[in-house]
Amino acid sequence: MIDDLYSAKLLRLAANLPRVGRLDAPDASVEKVAKLCGSRVLVDVKVEDGAVADFAQEVKACALGQAAASVLGAHVVGATLPELEMARDQFRAMLKDGGSPPVGRFSDLEMLAPVKDYPARHASTLLAFEATCEAVRQATARTSPAGAA
Repeated sequence: MIDDLYSAKLLRLAANLPRVGRLDAPDASVEKVAKLCGSRVLVDVKVEDGAVADFAQEVKACALGQAAASVLGAHVVGATLPELEMARDQFRAMLKDGGSPPVGRFSDLEMLAPVKDYPARHASTLLAFEATCEAVRQATARTSPAGAA
């Protein structure tokens, strides 16, 4: 069962994290920490016309959290807040309730379905999506005409 969890594809993703680092002038930055294990994700976003225009991340997490962040980093540019929130919610439901995996640009998260059997790993696996949704929400509020005061 542990072999299902730590597949070769998952380990490759974890080892090849895209968009690592920080942005020079992000619209928003959010850090999230998993209290149980201490995994940490810091994301920077730039948002233009309601979609992610640029993204960077610093990830200090287990292979599962790194793999999820890798899928996110590979596909986040161009995503809107509703799309990110839907992916996060589908991902969470897949882990916690055995729901269907996310569809669309984040469908590669399906490989993390075996994590559902390890509840202690759920928080660290979801960190990158949690941080990114919050950062895009903040950036959208700051850069929208209604949010700019």
